[in-house]
Amino acid sequence: MFTVQVSGQSASRWAGLVLALGMVALSGAITRQAIAQTPANQQKTPDDAAKKEEAAIPIPPESTAVTKHDLTLNGQVIHYTATAGNLLIRDDKDKPNASIFYVAYTEDGVEAKTRPVTFLYNGGPGSASILLHMGSFGPVRVVTQSPDATAPAPFEYMPNQYSLLDKSDLVFIDAPMCGFSRLVGKGTIEDFAGTDPDIKAFEKFIVRYLTVNQRWNSPKFLIGESYGTTRSAGLVDALQNGGIPFNGVVLLSSILDFKVWGADYDSDRAVGYLPSYAAIALHYGKVKTSLSMADWVQQARVFARGPYAEALWQGDKLPPAEFDAMAAKVAAITGLSVGYVKEAKLKVSPWRFRKELLRGDERTLGEYDARSMGWDPDAAGEYPGYDPSITGIIGAYVGAFHDYLQRDLKYTSQETYYPRGPGVFEAWDFKHKAPGTSVPHRSPQAMADVVLDLSDAIRKNPHLRVFSANGYFDLATPFFRTEHDLDHMDLPAKLVGNVEFGYYPAGHMLYLNVDALKQLKADLVKFYAEAQHP
Repeated sequence: MFTVQVSGQSASRWAGLVLALGMVALSGAITRQAIAQTPANQQKTPDDAAKKEEAAIPIPPESTAVTKHDLTLNGQVIHYTATAGNLLIRDDKDKPNASIFYVAYTEDGVEAKTRPVTFLYNGGPGSASILLHMGSFGPVRVVTQSPDATAPAPFEYMPNQYSLLDKSDLVFIDAPMCGFSRLVGKGTIEDFAGTDPDIKAFEKFIVRYLTVNQRWNSPKFLIGESYGTTRSAGLVDALQNGGIPFNGVVLLSSILDFKVWGADYDSDRAVGYLPSYAAIALHYGKVKTSLSMADWVQQARVFARGPYAEALWQGDKLPPAEFDAMAAKVAAITGLSVGYVKEAKLKVSPWRFRKELLRGDERTLGEYDARSMGWDPDAAGEYPGYDPSITGIIGAYVGAFHDYLQRDLKYTSQETYYPRGPGVFEAWDFKHKAPGTSVPHRSPQAMADVVLDLSDAIRKNPHLRVFSANGYFDLATPFFRTEHDLDHMDLPAKLVGNVEFGYYPAGHMLYLNVDALKQLKADLVKFYAEAQHP
């Protein structure tokens, strides 16, 4: 079935080179002047500069493993090429400082200017793109038992009947220091572990990919998940400011404004989560209503932005009778007891909600997908001990990905594939210089809010379309908060319709519910058509 070609150096050739990932310490001695009393006259020898150069991490060649495949979608046979490899990106001195791993799927025999190309990535920050790659729109899909825990190996992956390959070429990118992506040369973690350095790195990679593969005139799309949506909002603006306009951006389970996650914004968070609690309570039969999910959630939205927000705004001055009445209303919407809502001062955190809703059944809920249930050692705790929506699937994805990469894509490496880049999140700098920060009241942000970036991108390119996909059962990035952010971009009335929303019976990783993936694919088929023919 597969015809294998390897271009450049073997894909595994550079694996051993990067074993020097830790910087080699300089051992060059400093030549001292004969006069000991003048240490300021100490000089570095020419050899010291050479030794410093030797301390740099070896720079691998750009190499690929290329294989040929077929995929049948809706009766149409797609002949495509899979390319697994690395591209080098460079620092401001034009020196390579990172090798970025990617897997691209491109349809054979199609002219580039008529064939869209989509760049996809997960978030973290500090995550590789293994979940999107193997679960969403690629040509193969991992089979899981989600929302239940998936059984151990052997794991199964199958042709993905909901792949986007019939509508676009797909390029899955691992962020610097994640997956098989590595620092090279004099690259350091500080060069990439931050909102703005990360955007710059992805901008450089995309420019390099377009150049190497002659895709400058192709329609272009971005698909990011979770922190990948933060990246996308900043990235599309940066790319367009650099002369590369995009057709569309797909935001999967968005987080666009980080400042609201601070301690001073607990009331804002409570309002943002309430409709998600309502959806989850309905899913588990903890509320009494004959409404559909969509109608029930809409009722919760109206309540959250109205009476609930007004009550929280009053804080300690809310009269006792109104406090009691509000607690009863919140309990009726969320499935929690009135007493518990009162004890939480009307503001139930998502961690407490995950522990409390099914406490009587001695079950906890997943954060990334509340459809998943776990067991804690006891039912008396305040917070869940783990997230069953992650532990139940990650092993299947990692195992299936390695098997697929080696057997089907013929890519081998002695390097460790890091689903989470070591130390990346811990080193992350969330500061961000948003568009307009030269204006006095818009100084660089301490915590990134990329809503301004996305708004800037749409105003400058009024043909840019945005699709926001949201899971009802996502407690990591609640959909109501996303709606608020995207509804506050200060767009002119003519451009408000450039932003569309989709809602699915799923959690953060929408594609784990195959029914949701089917619906999402149908929505994106329409979106891609509209974005290419505005």
